[in-house]
Amino acid sequence: MSLSLEFCGEWFSVDPNEAFIIGREGPLRIEDNPYLHRRFLAISCADGLWWMENVGSRLSATVADSEGATQAYLQPGARLPLVYASTNIIFTAGPTTYEMQLLNDTPAYTPTGVTDSTDAGETTIGPIELTPSQLLLVLALAEPVLTGRGTTSSIPSSQVAAKRLGWPITRFNRKLDHVCERLTRYGVRGLHGGPEKLAVNRRARLVEHAVATRLVTSDDLFKLDDPSSYDDASV
Repeated sequence: MSLSLEFCGEWFSVDPNEAFIIGREGPLRIEDNPYLHRRFLAISCADGLWWMENVGSRLSATVADSEGATQAYLQPGARLPLVYASTNIIFTAGPTTYEMQLLNDTPAYTPTGVTDSTDAGETTIGPIELTPSQLLLVLALAEPVLTGRGTTSSIPSSQVAAKRLGWPITRFNRKLDHVCERLTRYGVRGLHGGPEKLAVNRRARLVEHAVATRLVTSDDLFKLDDPSSYDDASV
């Protein structure tokens, strides 16, 4: 069985006989980010399956199949099997968001396709529906990640994203609250926490989830060229 990881155009082969560490130390070493754990994610082989474990103490990662049909929120101490042929990993450390891809030549599961439809001005992925203005908000936050797929990106502040849309910051924050509340009701984790976490971490988690599950894609970015044409008065 073979597992390969791609990051920023570079490929790494994962040895089934030893843990593959992602962090500031290890085979995939990201040394220039002090917010990243020395040992963050560990990939190993056991019982005929590949596994990923979050061995860090603060950061979490979003893990999804390449079609966005399923996704997991991997918190510190959590462990999950890597059962898909292609798996996307997205996580944020400090101001930087990272995206990686895993290719498994012996997947244990093949997902079905994602249902993606548009009706009456709403974008639907599974049970989650976004109004046009909510979609614009997510796009404004996810734009750097969507335009730089496979690289590292910085998620914009609320002020920068609001300016991108031509919205007052009060409207942006109100809609951000509603989007996070809606996704939380549908079982998306990591969008609420202590007051000190809300300003930065929920934006990062929202982008990670939206990109991993294809709630927004690069095909939607044209709407940011003329946001007023795709806006509405919905909350």
